[in-house]
Amino acid sequence: MTRTTPPRPLDVEELFPELAAHRGTTTRLHPRPGDPGVEDSSVGGPMLWPADEPWPVCTAKHKRSRGRRPEDVHRERQVLDAAWERDPVHGPTDEERALLEELRRRHRVPEVGDTDPLPMLGVAQLYARDLPDLPAGPDGCDLLQVFWCPFDAHGVNMTGMALQLLWRRSSEVTGATEVLVSPPRPQVVGSPGYVVEPCVLHPEQVVTYPFAGLLPEDLCDRIHAREDALDELAEEEADARALAQSRAQAQSGDGEYEEGPDGLSYPAYQYDLSIPPGWRVGGFASWHLTDPAPMDCTACATPMELLLTVDSSEWDGGSGSWRPLEDRGPGVRVSSTPTEAVVGRWGELNVFACPSDPGHPHRWSIQ
Repeated sequence: MTRTTPPRPLDVEELFPELAAHRGTTTRLHPRPGDPGVEDSSVGGPMLWPADEPWPVCTAKHKRSRGRRPEDVHRERQVLDAAWERDPVHGPTDEERALLEELRRRHRVPEVGDTDPLPMLGVAQLYARDLPDLPAGPDGCDLLQVFWCPFDAHGVNMTGMALQLLWRRSSEVTGATEVLVSPPRPQVVGSPGYVVEPCVLHPEQVVTYPFAGLLPEDLCDRIHAREDALDELAEEEADARALAQSRAQAQSGDGEYEEGPDGLSYPAYQYDLSIPPGWRVGGFASWHLTDPAPMDCTACATPMELLLTVDSSEWDGGSGSWRPLEDRGPGVRVSSTPTEAVVGRWGELNVFACPSDPGHPHRWSIQ
């Protein structure tokens, strides 16, 4: 099934014609649970990996001997999904709750040392043929494979993530060598959010615009001024409703009064009109958690471009206008977290690539 982003609530270029010069595109991946193969673009699916090629490992020194078993993480999700599908009111039975408690237990693997090679987990593999906004790979490579270490134990503060991205030519593997069937996996993981559920993709190219803070100053100021005025109007509307409710309760004497909707809803640039939520390739990065930071290539100082966004959810309360049409309507039960990946504190990971030389080291930011 395809996934279709609803039309935007308004034409932002009618409000701000200058945005036409900054218009871009991004390809939403729309991952959904499925059974992808090695020749498919996927999230959390099997990799097209030569059987005689070493699997990526983390060699950084950090604790890696205590955590949850990956198979228990998958099983927990299966039990919960089945329970809530069967009984949307009460969910798991007492027996299932006991099982879930056991599956959530952390285990210790004493034979694993702090510097032992730790198999990384596959996050995504993306074929250029499927994704029009996937930036070009180096030397004609058409397949991007993404891995991460399943522990937050990296960087200066030993609390960050570790990524490994690999480009390859798929034709050099397909039909030319034996493909790895059972890749190595870590015995335990530091966080269940690193264990990604297998998902097939439903790529869709949509229009996008830069984060407001990266637009020309005058244009950014006008966008913010419009939304400040709408915020002020919303507060006035809320105060008026609260006053009307108070008077109605006083007159009725019984406290019964039907309250109107909260606030004044309007399409906001950040949430509805510029950058879509969810997994995607290409386009513009969001900087909603921090101020925009320079992302220059460490090898040649060229300003880098967004390669991939890994998001903890496909939509939330503030970005629900991006929810695909196929995932709406009465009786439609679709999770906004199909991959079960969690970045930071339910944020998103933006990975950047050098446009001058895609083989240069990648950089990333968590928002």
